[in-house]
Amino acid sequence: MAFVDAPDDSSDVDAISALDGLGRLDSRGIALQQARHSREEQCNALRALLMTPLITSGHGEFVAIRRHADKLKEWFAREAGWTLHVERDCARLYKRPADLLDGTRGFPDYNRRRYVLFCLACAVLERADPQITLRVLGERLLQLAAEPALALRGFTFTLQLNHERRELVAVCRSLLDFGVLIRVAGDEEGYVQHAAEGAEHLHDALYDVRRRVLAGVLAAVRGPSTWLADEAPGTIEERLQALVVEHVPDSEEGRRTSIRRDLTRRLLDDPVVYIDDLDSAARSYFLNQRGPMAARLTESAGLLAEQRAEGLALVEESGDLTDISMPAEGTEAHITLLVAEFLCGRMPNQGEAATCRTSEADIVGFVEAARIRYGRYWRKSAREPGSEPELARIALERLQKLKLIALVREDIQPMPAIARFAVGTTEIVEAKSATGKVGTP
Repeated sequence: MAFVDAPDDSSDVDAISALDGLGRLDSRGIALQQARHSREEQCNALRALLMTPLITSGHGEFVAIRRHADKLKEWFAREAGWTLHVERDCARLYKRPADLLDGTRGFPDYNRRRYVLFCLACAVLERADPQITLRVLGERLLQLAAEPALALRGFTFTLQLNHERRELVAVCRSLLDFGVLIRVAGDEEGYVQHAAEGAEHLHDALYDVRRRVLAGVLAAVRGPSTWLADEAPGTIEERLQALVVEHVPDSEEGRRTSIRRDLTRRLLDDPVVYIDDLDSAARSYFLNQRGPMAARLTESAGLLAEQRAEGLALVEESGDLTDISMPAEGTEAHITLLVAEFLCGRMPNQGEAATCRTSEADIVGFVEAARIRYGRYWRKSAREPGSEPELARIALERLQKLKLIALVREDIQPMPAIARFAVGTTEIVEAKSATGKVGTP
């Protein structure tokens, strides 16, 4: 056995202590990195739910939503009064907009008639087997569409016309996007093309019905089927209010919480919140608390606060958390930006009364002039004479959805937030290729 002399100085002990200290530092660094990753993952999950309130297991953030379900449920309930329900294969954030009559919301290219078809299709699927074909879905939808109450309101649906079959297919594709249906075989286009020939049985589509996802489609506090015939609200506004009415405690704290949640919903859901759009109680709370509110929401959702004298907007720089990006690529987006800049020049200065009235005809004239200067950068159909009214309408719709303009009778009223697009005189710089030739920018 060999003996080792004990050290006669403290150098080895100091080295061991130093290594131990490095280990503790590394552990703290790893813990901080894990905490940072967890916060980022929770933020991404929260943003995904804000953008897509009904998420299925195929979504990229679904695993993170399940992992952080408890914290997300607590955050949404505390800040916005929204309920988050997480299942094994889907998650549903029951968002309720602050402004129920905002006509700029909803599915793309949907009108009232198509919403009726969507609701009827959901009613059919609620009673359907685990699998259903497009043809059977259409046949059963026809039975529900024949209800006398719908006929009294002027709604008819026969599936005899090509556009009616396309409406049914559009509804099915919306249900596919939501994850309510999963296509097993076939395709919808063949059904549309060959149904008029009586050969729809040869061209059909087969779907799986996901009942858990279907159950989360309706975001209502009270289902409309629970109303008795003599209790059903009369007007559309009363019906919408009855669907989402929430209990507010009759106390100062209860009313204050209700106002805070309503403002949070506006900030998370709307492009901008204008002070003039708020009632007196909400305006008073907003002016006192918008700084702390903005700080909480921006930190949790990865947003930036843009505060102005007229209101507040939570800005998302990457464009992932918005239905309409501005600025963006494409002809319509470019024309929208040009129209926004044009309207900025027609806004009154602070303290001045609005004297310049703008109509849709003015916008059409501006687009016509812009086509002469910028048309070579637009798509071919937008360069055709006579396309200006349609392009102007699209631009105004986009600006209205972004709350950058308001339509007051027949006048177009620029809203204060549109001033952020007053970029001044445009300078066109031609891009040069590697050979030195001028190319398209």
